[in-house]
Amino acid sequence: QVQLVESGGGLVQPGGSLRLSCAVSGNRFRDYTMAWYRQAPGKQRDLVASITPGGSPNYPSSVKDRFTVSRDNSLNMVYLQMNSLKAEDTAVYYCRALTPGGSPIWGQGTQVTVSS
Repeated sequence: QVQLVESGGGLVQPGGSLRLSCAVSGNRFRDYTMAWYRQAPGKQRDLVASITPGGSPNYPSSVKDRFTVSRDNSLNMVYLQMNSLKAEDTAVYYCRALTPGGSPIWGQGTQVTVSS
């Protein structure tokens, strides 16, 4: 069974940076479209960034130019570099794998808090 484990969350001041990591088990990582989502208290879970198996990224306008998603297929890792963080970026961040068959697999999430 494929497992995803996020790390790298924490408390950061406004304007600061964090790098989230997601480790994916199994031997089919290179076939998965990977994505990061976030969910703030009382809100829906929203897409933050996605990256295709070939490495093409996509971002919503809310984080474009501040967040960068990347992947290392040799390490089964996906990353989210977050810069110029704002209070409204505070949320639990989740890593998600999407198999070629369309099945989503989620990690347990990591908390990001942006506060002075």
